[in-house]
Amino acid sequence: MSQFPDTPSFTGFNTPSRIEADIEDLQHTGTIPRELDGAFFRVQPDPQFPPMLGDDIAFNGDGMITRFHFHDGRCDFRQRWAKTDKWKAEHEAGRGLFGMYRNPLTDDPSTKGMYRSTANTNAWIYAGKLWAMKEDSPSLIMDPVTMETEAFETWDGAMKSQTFTAHPKIDPRTGNMVAIGYAASGLCTDDVSYMEIGPDGELVREKWFKVPYYCMMHDFGITENYLILHIVPSIGSWERLEKGLPHFGFDTTLPVYLGVIPRRDDLKPEDIRWFKRDNCFASHVLNAWEEGTKIHFLTCEAKNNMFPFFPDVHGAAFNPAEAMSKLTDWTVDLASNGEDFDAVTQLTETSSEFPRIDDRFTGMRNRYGWGLEMDMSRPCELKGGSAGGFLMNCLFLKDLETGKEQHWWCGPVSSLQEPCFIPRSKDAPEGDGWIVQVCNRLEEHRSDLLLFDALDIEKGPIATVQVPIRLRFGLHGNFAPSEAIGLKELEPA
Repeated sequence: MSQFPDTPSFTGFNTPSRIEADIEDLQHTGTIPRELDGAFFRVQPDPQFPPMLGDDIAFNGDGMITRFHFHDGRCDFRQRWAKTDKWKAEHEAGRGLFGMYRNPLTDDPSTKGMYRSTANTNAWIYAGKLWAMKEDSPSLIMDPVTMETEAFETWDGAMKSQTFTAHPKIDPRTGNMVAIGYAASGLCTDDVSYMEIGPDGELVREKWFKVPYYCMMHDFGITENYLILHIVPSIGSWERLEKGLPHFGFDTTLPVYLGVIPRRDDLKPEDIRWFKRDNCFASHVLNAWEEGTKIHFLTCEAKNNMFPFFPDVHGAAFNPAEAMSKLTDWTVDLASNGEDFDAVTQLTETSSEFPRIDDRFTGMRNRYGWGLEMDMSRPCELKGGSAGGFLMNCLFLKDLETGKEQHWWCGPVSSLQEPCFIPRSKDAPEGDGWIVQVCNRLEEHRSDLLLFDALDIEKGPIATVQVPIRLRFGLHGNFAPSEAIGLKELEPA
């Protein structure tokens, strides 16, 4: 009998769900626009078995993919495991076989040579496929209609990198998917691969370079001509793994770098510019763009580490106040001769994370950004449902052109998961569309899917879709039109 530990990662709203399900025409209140025709895919870490070593961090659960299919004013639900090598081996054994997060030294010997991916970080749609991503391995490919697992994508070995990002970008000018793979030559190495995949799903470019030091490179930005990569000291090493320490730890003594990497076939190490600044924490990226010789890189910056489960390497206690991140513009000038940033400009006093844009403006100057706000001034009766333990209780909209902000609070007994923008049509103006996101109903141990008019979030959801099961905290998700993924055939005649 499975007995999960009585710890925060496995109890309360974080209790493992482990449910595969199909539910047609979910009950909802409000109105789902009939012109909304497509599917929102998201992923949650959801452990199949209790952790082999007795306890674990929440980030180490197996990937469970959820699909919400909107059509004809209704919403259908499907949920399936991402059946990785890890999932299959443990399913056959009937128990956990993999140990600590990104530490193969703690695994059962039978797993040697397997990808350790849990495919639990992003559910991404590209080239007609569902990509279930975890950045320590190649991406797992699934069928977006059946949601059955196919295989890990290495392009028949043409991809030499051992890893593939969980945060790719699609260049709206070329249609290419841009990706990186950090620790490309092996765990804890300073090699990074830069890759582009064409709209037909084929690998068209893979170039390698070295970074100032090994760290978590969870996200990045692109512009028309460059890949923009921030190096922030959530560092790791084999020494840490051998000691049984968490894979990553935050080092407040190291500087932060911003790399500007030309996106071209003849990339050479000397073509890369590395800019340097004082220590801070930053993970997710809103967007990046070029403005003359300057690069703007918008990210959520905090003074100190945001991940309490990857503690300070010097033993300092986690500081929640210093972990509150705010949208910030890092600007560097390629016309300069030095390594200093041109400017670091905080854009708001609102604390937020999980930033999203209208993805049609990736790599271009954009006007609107949405995110999960952490408003500690609001009443809170229950906490839970977020990846890092933070109270993410508001949807936040920032107008970068006017500076105006909107905020929508989910109430004292709920919390929110990452928003996703859906354009009203292929050619609609920026921001004309909807925001979709999961809401954790902490008191009732269930979930709702909320739909907002994207530029008028303060009026509240235009539709609330009631999910009769509890969706664990999720990480990232994306939307695709029905015709792009073959879902039209599933709709009733």
